[in-house]
Amino acid sequence: MIWMVGGSGWRWWLFAVPALPLLVTPAVALMAKIHEQRVHQLHAAGGAVSVLLALLCVLAGGGFNALLAGTASVFVFLSAGRIALRSEPRYDGAAAPQEGAALDAKAALDETLLAYFVGVADIPAGPEAEVRSIEATRMTAALREHGWVDHPERFHQPPQPPVAVAVDAERYRGIHFERIRYDSGFVPRPELPGAREWTQLPNNHHSVLRVFRHAGAPRPWLMCIHGYRMGHDWIDFGLFPPAVLHKKMGFNLLLPTLPLHGPRKSGSSSGDGFLDGNLLTLIHSQTQALWDLRRALAWLRDREPGARVGVYGVSLGGYNAALLAGYEAELDFVLAGVPLTDVAGVLWRHLPQLHRRFYAQHGLTEESYRAMASVVSPLTRAPLPAIERLHIFAAAADRIVPPDQPLLLARHWQRPVQWYQGSHLSIRREALARRALRVAMAGAGWR
Repeated sequence: MIWMVGGSGWRWWLFAVPALPLLVTPAVALMAKIHEQRVHQLHAAGGAVSVLLALLCVLAGGGFNALLAGTASVFVFLSAGRIALRSEPRYDGAAAPQEGAALDAKAALDETLLAYFVGVADIPAGPEAEVRSIEATRMTAALREHGWVDHPERFHQPPQPPVAVAVDAERYRGIHFERIRYDSGFVPRPELPGAREWTQLPNNHHSVLRVFRHAGAPRPWLMCIHGYRMGHDWIDFGLFPPAVLHKKMGFNLLLPTLPLHGPRKSGSSSGDGFLDGNLLTLIHSQTQALWDLRRALAWLRDREPGARVGVYGVSLGGYNAALLAGYEAELDFVLAGVPLTDVAGVLWRHLPQLHRRFYAQHGLTEESYRAMASVVSPLTRAPLPAIERLHIFAAAADRIVPPDQPLLLARHWQRPVQWYQGSHLSIRREALARRALRVAMAGAGWR
C-alpha cells in the first residue's frame, strides 16, 4: 500500500510516511503471533490513519495508485477488527459476535480509540511507579484499618443539598436549558494517601449540572451520566440528545459532570487522571463522583420533593449508575449501558507487560488493586432498587469494555444482559440501546 502511493511521485511519500510505523509494527508482531492488546490497537490505528491519508491523496490528485492505496487501507482497517475479535476469548453468557464487514469496522473503530487512550495515558514508570505501589499498599491498609473495605456504606457519607447555587440560562439547538454550578462540598478522607493533593485541584471543587426542564406539572427526571473523557456539551448532548429525550419524549433531563471531566478537568484533556496517572486517584475520583451524583439528587429533591428519577449511564457512566444503585433506593430505574464494572481488570488488561511485572515486584497486583478499589466498586454493595427496576445492555463486539464486564454486573444484580451486535462506539446508532431505555421507562410506569 505504501509503495502504491509512493509510486505516484516523491510528494506522495509525505502522505505515506506517517502511517508507516503504525502499519509495520503490528504487522511484524502479528507475524510473530503476538496478540497483545496494544498490537491490535496499533493495527487498527494504522488502518484508520492510512484511510485518511489515502483519501487526502485522492483529493489532491493522486490518481489510480492513491485510490488503490485507499482500498488496501480499508482492508487493513477491517482486518484489524476481525483479528481483534477472533483473538478475544468467548465469555459464557455473552452473545457471540456475528462476523461481517460492518462489525469488523465497529470493532476496529473501538481499537483505534483505545490506541489513542493508551497512547496519551500517563502510566507511571521507574521511581514514580515504585512510589505509587507503596502508596497503594498504604491505601489498602488504611481502608482495612477503618473497616471501610467490609462496610463501604460507612465510607460514603450522604451529602446535603447545596445552598448557594449559580444558574445560567443557555440554549442548545434552540432548546432552553440551565447550567447550574455549586460547591461540590466533597472532602476526601484525611486518613488516605493523596487526600491533600486531591483538595488542591481548583477546577474540581465545583459541581456542574445541565438541566432541561418542562414548565407546568412535574414530570419524571432522567439523570444521564456520561462516559470517560466526555463531560462537554457537544459530546454529552450527542449521546443523550435533548431533542429526543427532552423535547420529543417529554422528560426532564439532569446531566451531571463527573469529577476531572469537562470544565472540571485538571489536565489538558477531559478525564486526565481519572483512570490513568496515579492509580490511587480512582479512590478519590470515584468517591467524589458518588458524592456529587447523590448531591445532585439532593438538590433536585430539595426543589421538587417526591421527584421521580431514573438513571441512565454509559460506559464509565454505567459504572457510576450501578454504583449509585447501591446507595440510592428511591430510583425509578437504573439502566447501565456498556458498563465498566471491574476497573482493575480493565486497567491490567491494557497495562504494558513490563509495568505489570514492575508493579507486581513492588506488591501491586491486579488482585490487590481490586481489593483497594472495592470501596468504590458497584459489585460490593447489593442494589437498593427492586431488581425488576435494574437493566443492563452491552455490545457483543465491545473492545473498550469487554463482555466480561457487563456479565459481572449481571451476576451481581441477578439480571440478564441485552446484547446488540455492535461495539462500544456504535451505541449511538444501535436500536437496542434506545429500546432498552424505553423498556426501563415503561417498567417504571413512565409515559
